[in-house]
Amino acid sequence: MANVAYLRVSTKHQGRKENGGLVRQEFAMPADIDKTFTDETSAKNTERPGLKKMMEYVREGDVVYFESFSRISRSLHDLLNILDTFEKKGVAFVSLKENISTQGATGKLIVSVLGAINAYEREINEERREFSYRKAYEAGKVGRPKAEANKAFYDAVKQWRAGEIKAVEAMERANMPKATFYKMVKRENL
Repeated sequence: MANVAYLRVSTKHQGRKENGGLVRQEFAMPADIDKTFTDETSAKNTERPGLKKMMEYVREGDVVYFESFSRISRSLHDLLNILDTFEKKGVAFVSLKENISTQGATGKLIVSVLGAINAYEREINEERREFSYRKAYEAGKVGRPKAEANKAFYDAVKQWRAGEIKAVEAMERANMPKATFYKMVKRENL
């Protein structure tokens, strides 16, 4: 019977000692941890090497500790698959932040509800992002602003074509980068 810890941060930056992500999670673990597995990747990514090694390592009677449900999974489907694997192996699952253990039926129910809330929150955030993007797109605020052929541009091109100024100076007067300037000249047939 082993006590196992699983620690995860989303990025390598969060995992650095000075940022404290893994250190903080490790500090929260019980003192009698026998083996620790870590990952530095998003919980959305189901291909996590540390999680995979931990899943292969645990045996019946082991207890897996993690800081919170968000460290183990961000989707209800993934969380339920992990729980099912632990249940089949006879492994207990303890979330320290939520103070929940899957050793009983009540803990399993709570885990399912919390997983559903996490999945719901993610879907709501995605819907909000999509809605905001559509509104910004409809208002013309997505992408680069389209270059406009204004009086300064026409004057600069006229002087450049007449040989009065060099192309570089014409670009400066039109306040355009080289590619945009030549694209506009071509588009306006100048």
